[in-house]
Amino acid sequence: MKISIITVCYNSAATVEDTIRSVASQTYGDIEYIVVDGNSHDATVDIIKKYPDTVSHWISEPDKGLYDAMNKGIAMATGDYVGILNSDDTFHETKTIEKIAAFLQSNHVDACTGDILQHRNGKTIRRYSSKRWNPEKLKIGFMPPHPAVFFKRKLFDDLGVYILGYKIAADYELIIRYFLKHNITWKYSGVITTSMATGGASSSGISSYRTITSEVGKAFNGNQIDFSPFKVKYRIVWKLIGFLQK
Repeated sequence: MKISIITVCYNSAATVEDTIRSVASQTYGDIEYIVVDGNSHDATVDIIKKYPDTVSHWISEPDKGLYDAMNKGIAMATGDYVGILNSDDTFHETKTIEKIAAFLQSNHVDACTGDILQHRNGKTIRRYSSKRWNPEKLKIGFMPPHPAVFFKRKLFDDLGVYILGYKIAADYELIIRYFLKHNITWKYSGVITTSMATGGASSSGISSYRTITSEVGKAFNGNQIDFSPFKVKYRIVWKLIGFLQK
């Protein structure tokens, strides 16, 4: 089973080498690693070029943003399943993809969900788990951690890729479309896939919160899925309740 890993980056010289090395350190042998660079002006491309034995394919050219770059990577992918590894993240351990591949080989599903670790200043502050997640929880603002989801590559051909009309919630929209509208088969892997720093595009303040709230509503409406705008707007409350119930 071939697993395609996609990293998108732009002026990521400070972090991307650790990301690439975490792929190079994987014990699983059948990995296709694709790096999509947005025409960086720092040393990012020079770093990518240092790892020809790890990076299977790469391009560096202008794009229309994060999700456009992801779509370019998906178009290049030839693996059975596809996962995303952001350019400032690393795999949790050297056996991460080995564990994911073993799980997918034993569970014939369209996708698997998992967990990630979030850290700040070198200290783990949260295990973001999808253990208790199910697709209905999308309606109250819960989605599984995107870097811990591995999709069967054929889904992108059949159900479409990331929609570029979303600033920061195209991943949420795709998960709504796949899991709720099309009812893909899935299972929780229990694997911690990724270690990532806090402070991403979808977790950076009130303005971002308002934007993603608006875009999540747009995603439900666009896929003709009934939902409660109130529950999505106040999703921070439900998340806090869930955290306290752990």
